[in-house]
Amino acid sequence: MRARISHLSAKQILAFGFALIIFVGAFLLMMPIANRNHGSIPFVNALFTAASATCVTGLVVYDTWTQFSLFGQVIILLLIQIGGLGFMTITIFFSIVLGKRIGLKERGYLMESISALQLGGIVRLVRNILIGTAIFEGIGALILSFRFYPVFGLAKGIWYGIFHSISAFCNAGFDLMGSIKPYASLTPFANDFIVNLTVISLIIIGGVGFIVWEDIKNNKWHFKQYNLHSKIMIVSTVVLLFSSTLLLFLLENNASLAGLSSGRKILAAFFQAVTPRTAGFNTVNFAAYSEGGTLFTMFLMVIGAGPGSTGGGIKITTFIVMLLAVYTSIQQREDVDVFHRRLEPEVIKHAFVSTTSYLLLMFSGCLIIAALQDLPLKNVMFETASAIGTVGLSTGITRELLPLSRLVIILLMYSGRLGSLTVFLAATDHHNIKPLRNPEDKIIVG
Repeated sequence: MRARISHLSAKQILAFGFALIIFVGAFLLMMPIANRNHGSIPFVNALFTAASATCVTGLVVYDTWTQFSLFGQVIILLLIQIGGLGFMTITIFFSIVLGKRIGLKERGYLMESISALQLGGIVRLVRNILIGTAIFEGIGALILSFRFYPVFGLAKGIWYGIFHSISAFCNAGFDLMGSIKPYASLTPFANDFIVNLTVISLIIIGGVGFIVWEDIKNNKWHFKQYNLHSKIMIVSTVVLLFSSTLLLFLLENNASLAGLSSGRKILAAFFQAVTPRTAGFNTVNFAAYSEGGTLFTMFLMVIGAGPGSTGGGIKITTFIVMLLAVYTSIQQREDVDVFHRRLEPEVIKHAFVSTTSYLLLMFSGCLIIAALQDLPLKNVMFETASAIGTVGLSTGITRELLPLSRLVIILLMYSGRLGSLTVFLAATDHHNIKPLRNPEDKIIVG
C-alpha cells in the first residue's frame, strides 16, 4: 500500500485526500447522534452535505440548524475548516505539533495544496497561515458573538459567532440562522452593519490567498516590494469589488433592493458583490433578483477568489491573465506585460486550459441535470455555476434535485475545490513523455 501511495503525484494525493475526508464526513453525518431527530439521513444527502462543507461551498439539502444536532454542526464546521485550509496544511500542522520531520515530498505536496510560489520556506508559511487563520477567525468570532448573544443568549451566541466566523473566513456560506427561519442565511441581520462588515472582511481576507498574506506581512505597506502575484491580486480585487458593487446597485435598485434606504442598498449591494466570489451567504432574497443581476452574479461566481485561498472559481489571477492576453493580441504585441513584468507563456497557456476545463465541466453538469429533470434552465445554470465555483448561492432548486442530479453537483463541488485542471491531471497523471515531437502544420482558427 505504501509503495502504491509513494508513486502517486501531488495532485493525486490531494484528490484522494479530499475524497476520503468527504466520505468520512458523510458517514459521521449519517449517525443518529448527528441529527436532531436521532435518525439517519440518506447516504446521498449526507455525502452532499459533507462534500459541500469540505469543498467550502454552502449548497444544502437540509437547513443546518433544523436538521443537525450540535454534534452534526461540529462535524460540518470541522469539515469546513479542513476544506478551507486544505487537508495537507492540517496534516503538516499535526506533524509540527508532534515534532515530526517534514520531508521534501511532504513539502512538495504542501506547495501544491496552497499554490505556493516556491518550495523554500514552505513550512514557515504554513505556520504563518495557521497563526493568521486563528487570529482572523478569533477576532471575527469575538465580534459576531458580541452581536449575536443579545438575540440568541450567551452560550448560543458564542457558538453562532464561532461557527459563522469560520464559515465566512473559509468562504463556506453555511449558517445556523434556521433557528429564526429555515434557509434564511444572514437575511435576519441584513440591517446590522457590524455583522455585514465583519462577514465581508472575513470573506475577503480568506479569499485573497495565503501568498498575499505573507507578502503583506513581510513588506507591510511597501506596495512596490510586493511580488507580482500579490500586486495583481490586490489591485484586481479592489477594482472588482467596487465595480461589482456599483453594477449590482444599478441592476438591483428596482428589484431585490427595492424598498430599502440608500444606505441599506449600498450595504446590500456591497455584500452581494463580495459573497458570489465563493462565500455563499446572502442578505437579500435571490428570488427577487433581476435577470441582469442573476447573470452578473454567475459571472462573479465563475471568477471566484484568489489561488491558494479558501475560495474557488477559475481564480482572479486566471481571469486577469486571460484579459491581458486578449488585450495584447488585439494590440498585436508579442509579450503579455503587467506591472513592468513579462508573463511566461506557460502561465498564459495554463490560464486558458484551466478555464476551458472549468467551463466544460460546468456545461456538462448543466446538460446532465437539464436532461434528468424538467427545471428552469436559468436555475440549473445558476446551480451548476454555484457548485463548481464553490459559492453556495442558490435559486432554491437544491432540495428539488434528484439523487443522480445531486451526485452531479457533488462532483462539480469537488472539482471546483480542487481545481478543474487538477482533477483532470489527477485522473490522467502519468509520465508518458514522447521522445520525438511531431512536425508542425497549420489550420484556420477564428
